[in-house]
Amino acid sequence: MDKKLKIYIGLLVFIVFGIIYIESIKPKTINWYPSYAAKHKIPYGTYVLHKEMPSLFPKSDVKDVYQNPYLYLKDTLNNGTYFFVDNAVNFDKEELNELLKFVNKGNDVFIATNGVHIDTLQAQTSYLTTSAFEEKAYQRMSNPIFGEREYYFDKDFSKLYFSEVDTLNTTILGELVVRNENDSIISKKPNFIKVKHGEGNFYLHTFPLAFTNYNMLLDNNYEYVANVLSYLDSNSNQKKSSASYANGNTILWDTYYKTGKSRITSPMHYILTTKSLKWAYYIALIGVLFFIVFKGKRNQRLIPVITPLKNQTLAFTRTIANMYYEKSDHENIAEHKINYFLEYIRNKYRLSTLKIDERFYKNLANRSGNSEEKVIDLFQKIQQIQSKSNITEEDLVALNKAIEDFKVYKKE
Repeated sequence: MDKKLKIYIGLLVFIVFGIIYIESIKPKTINWYPSYAAKHKIPYGTYVLHKEMPSLFPKSDVKDVYQNPYLYLKDTLNNGTYFFVDNAVNFDKEELNELLKFVNKGNDVFIATNGVHIDTLQAQTSYLTTSAFEEKAYQRMSNPIFGEREYYFDKDFSKLYFSEVDTLNTTILGELVVRNENDSIISKKPNFIKVKHGEGNFYLHTFPLAFTNYNMLLDNNYEYVANVLSYLDSNSNQKKSSASYANGNTILWDTYYKTGKSRITSPMHYILTTKSLKWAYYIALIGVLFFIVFKGKRNQRLIPVITPLKNQTLAFTRTIANMYYEKSDHENIAEHKINYFLEYIRNKYRLSTLKIDERFYKNLANRSGNSEEKVIDLFQKIQQIQSKSNITEEDLVALNKAIEDFKVYKKE
């Protein structure tokens, strides 16, 4: 191994280890993706809430549900409170029907999402807009028992509220309060409601980010989440069905409707998203690179000598020419000669040969440098050849000479 190659290898090793060192010490960027997944500790995951659910509901069991509501609720023995928190929860017709049956039996469904549209419950949402120059949005419980405490969330969020509700069956439990730069209330809209259905209730909330890790750990906002979830406590409800009491108020934590639910799109995606596997993959690539450098240098395979193909064009041309000559097929040779000449004009002088007239003669003469009389004379010979039924060898020689004279003509 010569000195120059050693320097290159040393530089390569230095660069590789430099990249590894920089990657290992650089600060990890914060992932603000709204996953709402219970296993995610990122700001907008729900790891903290999922972990604290047993303490918030000490007399209830928390059960993770990995199926969609339709499949899970087909089992009539499932009872409790179905808990949904996600950026968007869109039930299809069959799922919604099962949820309605589930609630009608005396169970509860809690849904916190950006915009809840359930026609059966007559609950519609809209975006709140104000004309204030600077505004702050607060969350507040409606029941005076909570002390009318307002909770502020510092990150921007969609200000959704319930614009239409069924007033006969709906109770407003929480509000979105917007204040201006003077701390005056400029708007107050419902964003947390309870809708009675059969023997149970739907609890609908339009601010799912309140239940994420970042917002629950911000100041004392966990109190707001605890106040909201206090309505789901079986001890706080005056009436529950016998089915609910038989199995306790089980919290059915939905893991199916989650923006960031775990799914492997490809084996490579799984490897690159797992830190240990990612570095193992990189080290394997570096090892393969070193193997190629050193092994390739030691054992370079022989390069076979490939003999270039012979140019058979001339032999082929001679064969075809002899065939026509022996058969004395002057008409066919003349026809090919004329066709090749017309193709030559089209390619070299960019002229159409569909119409041979005075304008064509003039353009061809200007572009080729031949006189117009010479061009006319050449095409007259071509017309004569085409009109003859019997072409002699002398006619063929004269045609060839006229075409060649046209091609080799040069201006003086």
